[in-house]
Amino acid sequence: MSTFHPHWQPAQRPGPVLVGYSGGMDSSVLLHLLAQDAQLRQQGLRAVHIHHGLHPQADAWVDHCRQVCADWDIPLLVLPVQVERDSPLGLEGAARQARHAAFARVLAEDEILALAHHADDQAETLLLRALRSAGVEGLAAMRPWRRYARGWLWRPLLGLPRAWLADYARQHALRWVHDPDNVDTAFDRAYLRHRVMPLLRQRWPQAASQLARSAALCAEGADLLAAEDATALASARRAPQQLAIDALLALSAPRRARVLRRWIADLGLPPLPANGIAGIEHMLLPAPRDTRARFDWHGVRIQRWRDLLHADWQRPSLPPQWQTEWNGRTPLRLPTGDTLQLTGADAFDTPLRVHARRGGERLRLPGRAHSHTLKHLLQAADLPPWQRDRLPLLSAADGTLLAAGDTLLAAPLAQWLDARGARLAWTHLA
Repeated sequence: MSTFHPHWQPAQRPGPVLVGYSGGMDSSVLLHLLAQDAQLRQQGLRAVHIHHGLHPQADAWVDHCRQVCADWDIPLLVLPVQVERDSPLGLEGAARQARHAAFARVLAEDEILALAHHADDQAETLLLRALRSAGVEGLAAMRPWRRYARGWLWRPLLGLPRAWLADYARQHALRWVHDPDNVDTAFDRAYLRHRVMPLLRQRWPQAASQLARSAALCAEGADLLAAEDATALASARRAPQQLAIDALLALSAPRRARVLRRWIADLGLPPLPANGIAGIEHMLLPAPRDTRARFDWHGVRIQRWRDLLHADWQRPSLPPQWQTEWNGRTPLRLPTGDTLQLTGADAFDTPLRVHARRGGERLRLPGRAHSHTLKHLLQAADLPPWQRDRLPLLSAADGTLLAAGDTLLAAPLAQWLDARGARLAWTHLA
């Protein structure tokens, strides 16, 4: 049997390890291997089993995992999850999504999630992604080591074939459960594993290791491209959620597409769909600078305003007829989810009316003899139209407009705040 060479650099990243333990052969081998390491045990080795509840034997698998972990003196956390059976991701994809959401929820700060993927898994992943027209990042398939949730994701077996794991399991008389879905060729991965890969190995015996090697080469290429993408993104970025259009247009179309995808990923937003880049190229970049051209997907919106692209979750507007009284004693939660807060003073002298814009408002700024229309003041302040739609206005009992958000303050309110060292804050929904 080959020597175990995990993708592991303990001097660079020591820390507690959480093993994803399904009870199957692969994760049983991984848990057994790591359980032999006294240092990992001392640092807090533990296991987690995701209870999908998709199979009649799922409860029995939980019992098996509990028994094994008790025998090996390894703490086990069992997490039940709900899998959306009608998800557009398919049952496999929905189960994977639920599983990773559970992992991320319980992974502690700087804890390491260890998963049992191996070289044959890597080959299957590369083929699946190639069949879905993935680019170089997708073809890089799974990485042995990367940031994940609040900690890290580690795949120490990624360089080893499934045959090595099977030999190890037999040699150490390991017990494991059998998931029938792993041989159900109605699922894409099982179809590749049991129908396609055997044919490839008949012609090319090293097919799995060669495909895994191709994934590693793609990962190297993706890393080189990512460094250049980061430089180009930094040159185009004007704020975390804003890119300068002239800087984007100075890039080649392929580089621009990569920068846009990197930007969206850095913001933690759902990946751009297949038609996303084309939508931005044809609808947003050539649009007039005063337009509100936009591209929407999965609750996210990229829109052009003036010479910038803005990306964010879609946000509700203030209902046009909404209003309420507010004395400033406690923060005011707005219908949009935003918050108004008065700091540095106990309360306003008299309650103010907080309401949405209705058109025609005027406001007199400090040091000005005359009032100006709120529309022109907002334009001069470069407040994007979608933020104006959420803008809370504060008015006195006689209808005098005292504030629009927390930056456009009328002279009377500005003087009142200055005299008390107080401040008005409009905090946007995160």
